[in-house]
Amino acid sequence: MYNKTTLDNGLRVITQLMPQTKSVSICVFVSVGSRFEANSQAGISHFVEHMLFRGTERRPTSRDISEAVERVGGILNGGTDRETTVYWCKVACSHLALAMDVLSDMLLNSNLNIDDVEKERQVIIEEINMNYDDPSSKVGILIEKLLWPGDPLGRDIAGTKKTVGAISRDNLAGYIHRQYIPSAAVISIAGGVEHAEVVKAVKRCFGGWKTMEGNQAHKPFVERSAKRVKIEMRDIEQTHMCLAIPGLSLFDPQRFTFDMLNVVLGSGMSSRLFSEVRDKLGLAYSVQSYVDHMQDTGSLVVYAGVDSAKAGQALEAIIRELLRFRDETISSGELTKAKEMSKGQLVLRLEDSRHMAGWLGGQEVRAGRILTIDEVSAMVDAVTPFDIQQVANRLIKLSSMRLAVVGPHRKSSVLHKLVAG
Repeated sequence: MYNKTTLDNGLRVITQLMPQTKSVSICVFVSVGSRFEANSQAGISHFVEHMLFRGTERRPTSRDISEAVERVGGILNGGTDRETTVYWCKVACSHLALAMDVLSDMLLNSNLNIDDVEKERQVIIEEINMNYDDPSSKVGILIEKLLWPGDPLGRDIAGTKKTVGAISRDNLAGYIHRQYIPSAAVISIAGGVEHAEVVKAVKRCFGGWKTMEGNQAHKPFVERSAKRVKIEMRDIEQTHMCLAIPGLSLFDPQRFTFDMLNVVLGSGMSSRLFSEVRDKLGLAYSVQSYVDHMQDTGSLVVYAGVDSAKAGQALEAIIRELLRFRDETISSGELTKAKEMSKGQLVLRLEDSRHMAGWLGGQEVRAGRILTIDEVSAMVDAVTPFDIQQVANRLIKLSSMRLAVVGPHRKSSVLHKLVAG
């Protein structure tokens, strides 16, 4: 069982003792991401994340920061999502104090040197260029625009070259001041360390983090009518496609039922999509599905990379597999396999201190509550074949499907007609 302490400044500290491991992982979650941003500053959350690795007064360069951790064999990294930003470090237990010191120095004492801002701006623009050049990445960007049209959720997390090019040092400093506050943050630590030792280290390093009025919240998602198909013509060998439907939020009571539907559909080499589209029909090398849950919305996305000449046949097969969940009751045996797969993968993942810290902190910062492994397992076990068919009838509709395609296809192609009619 985890332990939780809230400091006087509102910072939440969550720990999980893992006595079998000699490592410790620290995740600092901040409740801010791309959906919090104004259109004119799209990408600023991601820009801030990059800048906090650039240097502080005590560690003036990015190399000084990385070397502090790498010289003891540790790992340091970060990531920006739509609703959260995370900074994490994994070290041997004996270096807990060092890791905590480096993370607090980065978050609380960043120089935001103007020269570094300009250098990092170019790094991010190259990251955007890389993702736009890669068709498998670009199709993922396109499908998000179709799922959440006119909403920050539908934007690329990195922003655009135009918006990133316009973000100033003062913009970055102001965003940190408004959004990076202790009451909107969670520090989760997992590994071979005791709760009392961790709380002491957090107080020493983060106790001076000042409490502000509160960070700016994001606007709730509002459904809008918009086009459902986007085809980007590219003269490439393979067609990359994403077929998606709106899904469920983090708090929806049918969330775990929808997750089980996704496992059956496209998780692993024994999934329905892999078996039908790749093994039986030989239409794709890569085909898979995934779900995403936000605080007030969600999605299910199927990705496939297929032979362009057979893209229509592949899309028909994917749609057919989705509709099967409405038209046929899943067998108890297939559902049991999906449940055991899901629970087993969770257990295997959480043997690692980094994933355990992420599991705890991610739930706390996004949902304000933490489900244990046993609680999640019980919810998974409670899903019935009827539940699967019920959620399928609720969500899987041809009229709600979105399709994004990158490949040698024109807008009026058969792919468009299969979804939009």
